[in-house]
Amino acid sequence: MQKGGAVYLITNKENRVLYIGVTSNLIVRIWEHKNKIHSNSFSAKYNCNKLVYYQFFFNIDEAIIEEKRLKAGNRQNKIDLINEFNPEWKDLFDDLV
Repeated sequence: MQKGGAVYLITNKENRVLYIGVTSNLIVRIWEHKNKIHSNSFSAKYNCNKLVYYQFFFNIDEAIIEEKRLKAGNRQNKIDLINEFNPEWKDLFDDLV
């Protein structure tokens, strides 16, 4: 039995750096970003801990495909996606928990 997943975008306080990830447990994964559990990671280095976009999928493989599609796109496409989903660029983490 395969588990679902989510693709997500996080940014830093100034909304300058974007990080795209995929996970089977969005709440735990964002908590890890916020607490810099992986201290040598890209997100820790650039203080990316603000969840600004996410999308759930029934199948983790679908989430991985979407992550790759988003990563292949240009920065403006990612910004447009966030603006459509979360125009204020507020941290959506508290809405999840």
